[in-house]
Amino acid sequence: MRMQLVTRAWLLVVLLLLTAALALAACGDGDDDGDGDEPDTPEAIVGSLKENAEAFEYEIGRPGGTITSSTIGEPLTFNLAIANDAYSSGLLSLLFDGLTEVSWLTDEVEPSLAESWEHSEDGLTWTFNLRRDVAWHDGQPFTAHDVEFTFNRIIYNEEIPASSRPSFIFRFLDDNGEWVEDTMTVTAVDDFTVRFELPTSFAPFIRSMGTAIYPRHILEPHVEDGTFTEVWDVDADPTTVIGTGPFTIESYEPGERVVLKRNPNYWLKDAEGNSLPYIETIVHLLVEDIEAELELFKAGDTDVHGVTGEEYAGLKPLEEEGNFAIHRRGPGFGTTFLVFNQNPGSNAESGAPYVAPEKLAWFANQQFRQAVAHAIDKERIVAEVMHGLGYPQWAHISPSAGDFHNPDVRKYEYDVEAANDLLDALGWTDRDGDGVREDGEGNPIAFSLATNEGNSVRERVAALIAEGLAEVGLAADYRAIEFGELVGQLTTSYEWEAIVIGLTGGTEPHGGTNVWHSSGPLHMWNPGQEEPATDWEAQIDELYILGSQELDREKRAEHYRQAQAIAAEQAPLIYTTLSERLSAVRNVFGNTTPTLYGIWDIRYLYRTD
Repeated sequence: MRMQLVTRAWLLVVLLLLTAALALAACGDGDDDGDGDEPDTPEAIVGSLKENAEAFEYEIGRPGGTITSSTIGEPLTFNLAIANDAYSSGLLSLLFDGLTEVSWLTDEVEPSLAESWEHSEDGLTWTFNLRRDVAWHDGQPFTAHDVEFTFNRIIYNEEIPASSRPSFIFRFLDDNGEWVEDTMTVTAVDDFTVRFELPTSFAPFIRSMGTAIYPRHILEPHVEDGTFTEVWDVDADPTTVIGTGPFTIESYEPGERVVLKRNPNYWLKDAEGNSLPYIETIVHLLVEDIEAELELFKAGDTDVHGVTGEEYAGLKPLEEEGNFAIHRRGPGFGTTFLVFNQNPGSNAESGAPYVAPEKLAWFANQQFRQAVAHAIDKERIVAEVMHGLGYPQWAHISPSAGDFHNPDVRKYEYDVEAANDLLDALGWTDRDGDGVREDGEGNPIAFSLATNEGNSVRERVAALIAEGLAEVGLAADYRAIEFGELVGQLTTSYEWEAIVIGLTGGTEPHGGTNVWHSSGPLHMWNPGQEEPATDWEAQIDELYILGSQELDREKRAEHYRQAQAIAAEQAPLIYTTLSERLSAVRNVFGNTTPTLYGIWDIRYLYRTD
């Protein structure tokens, strides 16, 4: 699993796979089945959702029908291998399969393109036996050579910015006690057997095998001629995107809709041998803002809606009339945070620094970031933006990840006096009485603050952050910009100062490697470091490496808990709040039930009306 930059498109992830979890440590109540009989403790919620999963049995569905959702997301690429945004990744995940997949009922790893696997006693050699009845969308057979090609020619190709590569770079201590990096060897033994040889133990290996496999016969020419990053770009004909997944893209109308059609030759069958998926068509309506999403759902034009805290009170009484149920399932994995640019590099063409030197000095100062953290009123965000349906976030791994979450990290309660004391101690005071502090060189502490437009929740969070910063003498020039521009600043141009944005997450902490390892492309405050810039980043690097190698669950969890403690102390990402998972779904679908990890598997979903 990889982490992605998040827009409102996380709602489509809810729609398609709905992978999320609720920890016993979560606070608040929830409705497990939408019937209004709400458990009043976190333990009751967890117990109820587990009971749902245990009692669930698939029914034989009826083929046909459409499921419609809306989102402010817009595809930025149709090439899943290089996708870095949530909407593109969520959309394209329906077109591709991995060797394994994760159950929405149990969160356990299950076979997908691989029927079975075995491993050596030391866990370094894994052999996968592939299905023999899988074809690509164009009818060509799927083989082990596609798997070998995916890893050796795409993921491990330094000329391709493969978003999953950080998850398959293995770091370990050599015989001299030095940290080294290595890759695994992937070999097609025959057409339906593939062998992986790892340089070191890797705890989430089987789960990581859910990464998408790509068609060699389609993409190899583009790898060879250097055009891989151009194939299947956002201007390409999306009907040419070839995978093995349950759906294909039928059409894309920019700013209007994306339409997907079922793959009639998909390999998965139900218990009676009927072809899956049941649903014939998936429609994503592309809208400009969250308010438009709500109006479409209230009008009956969409079947699923990710409910905000503000919307909940107004939608809840309409359940019976609108023939839908709202499922409350505790804090999600998706985070929202403030990040400052600490990148010391310069634009290769102009030579200009990404960040002005005086601002870089502010942003790189730990006390400054801690003061900012104290200036963010999380309780106000929960109350005013989430209308009580949210939770302050302190650690970068959500409570929903269970024992991987550290509840004892440093907490920055809203405290204007504490923020002022930290800034005063730096000698950064308001010398001219204009309400804005100056640093030791007399520079006003003023900077730009951006977030993505169209997401009114995030816009309001950013506005409240700017207001809190002003209260302690820090001037944030806040504006909302187009999401693609925001992603470009973070991942390409690096020319930004402060941003409010978010990331998805999941039950496996290793998915955050490309954020938390200093070499990662989403180590956004200072990405792609050849060597850790600070001692604390080096410590987190080591803990994430050890966490990926440790096979003992409790020891693994302790590594990640330590990493969270260091990150909270240093505050490179200053967290705000976690939203409660609220999903409104029409009562016209079969094979659904709320669980800790999802509401349905889209392949088994069918319409009952």
